[in-house]
Amino acid sequence: MALALLVAAALATAGCASAPSRRPPEPGWSERGIASWYGPGFHGRITANGEVYDMDRLTAAHPSLPFGTLVEVRNLDNGRRVRVRINDRGPFVGGRVIDLSRAAAKEIRMIGPGTARVEVRMIAAGAEPAGPGRYRVQAGAFRDPERARALAARLEPDYPGVAVRASGGWHRVEIGPFARRREAEEIVRELAALSIEAVVRR
Repeated sequence: MALALLVAAALATAGCASAPSRRPPEPGWSERGIASWYGPGFHGRITANGEVYDMDRLTAAHPSLPFGTLVEVRNLDNGRRVRVRINDRGPFVGGRVIDLSRAAAKEIRMIGPGTARVEVRMIAAGAEPAGPGRYRVQAGAFRDPERARALAARLEPDYPGVAVRASGGWHRVEIGPFARRREAEEIVRELAALSIEAVVRR
């Protein structure tokens, strides 16, 4: 009887043990599924992370990836790729894995069909919540605004949140924001391979 009680107690204890917490995805993680896109009906509205949605920026909504996560989305039907930053939640239709901005959908040529079979691969992890104190990558600083705009146009198809910011007579080309410094540093390394000397700014 004593042995039976001990066995029962052991089984009860095991049954009450909490399940191990699921670790968030890391760079290199990927998934496949259907992508959709959202545009004019949401343009100017507040996204789930507090930003204003701009359908002409390279951003996306994902059900669970932390805000600020940088992912590459590859259209499995034509091979075209685009990099987007997660700043919203969705899609809310079963079987879909990511909702792209209109700009991102254009890059992989899925505007017409509305959906596409894609592979989503994490490039840099984000952090949630994406509060203040985030980082940006400065890809260049120019006195000539035309040179700044030319660099921004070169970078925008491949990097999220490219913008030209003017102050003190300088026109700075920035990418971001990123929630963690290591995400920004990853972009700096990529730009170095393109012979672009970039720096991280907080």
